[in-house]
Amino acid sequence: MITVRVQAEAFDLGEETRVLSEGRTDIGAVASFVGLVRGGEVEAMTLEHYPAMTGKALEAIAAEAAERWSILGGTLIHRHGRLLPGDPIVLVAITAAHRGDAFAACAFIMDYLKTGAPFWKKEETGGESRWVEAKNEDAAARDRWN
Repeated sequence: MITVRVQAEAFDLGEETRVLSEGRTDIGAVASFVGLVRGGEVEAMTLEHYPAMTGKALEAIAAEAAERWSILGGTLIHRHGRLLPGDPIVLVAITAAHRGDAFAACAFIMDYLKTGAPFWKKEETGGESRWVEAKNEDAAARDRWN
């Protein structure tokens, strides 16, 4: 129901949304979220992952969202590799008959991705790099769905 892709290549929000809704008259809402590499001090971000583990984890998160809400379909794309400020990292696009289900499923997936997706992030700042640790607020956002 929700297509999951892990890829190095950039994605096009407009194209992904078009593919989800083209020819469909049962869709009343498309909710989407695109996460970008934030600039400022960050010069680049590298996302590493273990492919066999990552795909399964993302599919489990997507399946749980599909069980909780009445959605009609969706796309979840998470990138890996070295990304620069302004580059898209993640896309969650959810279709549903009603906006409430689409918004909730989209938010749920993002909250779970922040804590449950096995990606390791390294930020480059000032010529040095450091691994990014999980934040307490990410866990709190995920826990609100329990």
